Amino acid sequence: MAELKLRPKAGCQWDFVALGEVMLRLDPGSGRIATTRQFRVWEGGGEYNVARGLRRCFQMETAIVTALVDNPVGRLIEDLMLQGGVNLKHLRWVASDAVGRTVRNGLNFTERGFGLRAGLGCSDRGHTAISQLKPGEIDWHRIFTEEGSRWFHTGGIFAALSDTTPLVAKEAMEAARHTGTIVSYDLNYRPSLWKAIGGKPRAQQVNRMLAPLVDVMLGNEEDFTAALGFSVAGLDESHSELDPGNFKAMIRNVAEEFPNIAVIATTLRQAKTATLNDWGAICSCGDRFYEARIRENLEIYDRIGGGDSFASGLIYAFLTGHEPQWAVECGAAHGALAMTTPGDTSMAGLEEVLAVMKAQTARIAR
Repeated sequence: MAELKLRPKAGCQWDFVALGEVMLRLDPGSGRIATTRQFRVWEGGGEYNVARGLRRCFQMETAIVTALVDNPVGRLIEDLMLQGGVNLKHLRWVASDAVGRTVRNGLNFTERGFGLRAGLGCSDRGHTAISQLKPGEIDWHRIFTEEGSRWFHTGGIFAALSDTTPLVAKEAMEAARHTGTIVSYDLNYRPSLWKAIGGKPRAQQVNRMLAPLVDVMLGNEEDFTAALGFSVAGLDESHSELDPGNFKAMIRNVAEEFPNIAVIATTLRQAKTATLNDWGAICSCGDRFYEARIRENLEIYDRIGGGDSFASGLIYAFLTGHEPQWAVECGAAHGALAMTTPGDTSMAGLEEVLAVMKAQTARIAR
């Protein structure tokens, strides 16, 4: 495996830059999408969530490259992002056609589930502004050379939005690597996004095209199997086994095929019910594996964004010079905390993450 070499902070305006779609999440709370009469709104998106976690929880300087339609919904998403603290200087505004025939802002209706009733998502994101982004429209030289960023992140959600978004991702990843910026990629396989454009074969084609440009590969077991075509021995379709040994074998295969990847990290999850999980993580760095302990029967309030918060905790640790063991534990703790609050993004603070890493009890802090 390759070695992870970080750019020094001096000379870099950004600790972290993300490329991806930001949608408006409409949350029925404890109710259901089909029967609710009110929604609470949040902003969210796989790549953005990592940037927000790094900014709000870990106080890193982060920016998002995305696009929105300039209408009231777009301005609402902007207002939510402003509260999150991620810098928006590279947010592209696209003129509205008044009714959304040619360009729109993405909507994501998500209910949390409870007990035996699984969570449910229903997205409305066709023809969104970011999905129409094309190579040559973003000044990557300005971002990575003139401004400077230590880390760049994108993923399989952005790459699945259209025929052009994988090319934009490739262009950005090549520009980042040219300046020595670390590139991370979260496979984040979403069957609904790939369904109409070639399914798993197309997802694997796109992700395998981008994998040689990746320094840090992230995902869960389904992501590695569906998005890259690797298998996890002993894992059935219900994902009912959390045997770290099986995942280690898969990670070795990924590292062998893509020797450019310096770090491979995966969350380990067993969803017993919608509100009860076993939760852990593994990270490989060099020829060694590092494991965060599996937290059994972790109570879940809102599971959306747990993987993104794992990623931001892991990345924070590497950006601040911590060892891989500390990094995987930080990521697992932050991901666990993110699932205890509503919305896609983390509401945790660094002190809370450190407390969970030290395995303190949940007694009230006074």
